[in-house]
Amino acid sequence: MRELAPAPTRPRAAPLAWQAAPPVDYAEAVRRYLVQAALSPGSRRVYLISLTGWTWPMVGRPTPLGTQRRRATPPIVPLALLDDPCTGPRLAAALTERTATADARTVNRELSALRSAAGWWLDQQWIRADPTVGLRHVASHPAALPPLTREQVARLFRAVTSLREHAFWRLLHDTGAPAEDLLGLDVGRLDLLHHHARPRGAPDAGSLITWREGATQLLRWLVAGRPAGPVFITDRKAPTGANPAHVCPVTGRARMSYRRAAEIFTEATRPLDPAGKGWTFQQLRHARRRPRES
Repeated sequence: MRELAPAPTRPRAAPLAWQAAPPVDYAEAVRRYLVQAALSPGSRRVYLISLTGWTWPMVGRPTPLGTQRRRATPPIVPLALLDDPCTGPRLAAALTERTATADARTVNRELSALRSAAGWWLDQQWIRADPTVGLRHVASHPAALPPLTREQVARLFRAVTSLREHAFWRLLHDTGAPAEDLLGLDVGRLDLLHHHARPRGAPDAGSLITWREGATQLLRWLVAGRPAGPVFITDRKAPTGANPAHVCPVTGRARMSYRRAAEIFTEATRPLDPAGKGWTFQQLRHARRRPRES
């Protein structure tokens, strides 16, 4: 009797990232979490930045600020460190420090990213304790800080060196408009002849943002050669798949985000602030309404 050949066997599928052996390194755990997370490419990048930022306090080191943070190499963190009883208090202290240098929305987003990742790692049984227990989102409306004085504003504009920041801060001071509205301006909506612009979605002329001639001169230099796209753009090329409405068609750079703009302002004004914390956009916006000192 003829012997039948054995039936071919199907190759075994490679295990999914989160089904492989538990990671030893925090960075690898972050990578696997982001692989399975239902996030857009832009959100995944924001989550990676947020989760990476927590590595410094996990090992008891101060987190670099501003551009130093972007260029710094994060420390290597064993994932088992998240089970250490000392990690929670370190994160709590870092959260308090971060609240003093960033807006509530940014701080809460960074905390949410860590809390979400830690919850998933617990489900995978890679960690035994949640290091975010006891951490609370910060209030969205912190106590109002006093507006900058005329002397403080003068010092600010003497110290600024970047054309982009100088133009943006001048608009904040001249208009008193929310930073988000100014960051949302497009070149095509600027009327530099009459020193005003209509923000996106503004229904009528009563919604115009107006400023003084000095700011107009800065804007002319800033947008020279750019007939369309965002007024305030980043130093880097926009990521692949970015919304064209938020990308400069000439340079390929993305619209400046509120988080990055606020981070730059805090970093630049920290040496000018006697408290050493840096000033806020709200303090600059409201400086124009400050009563004249006698």
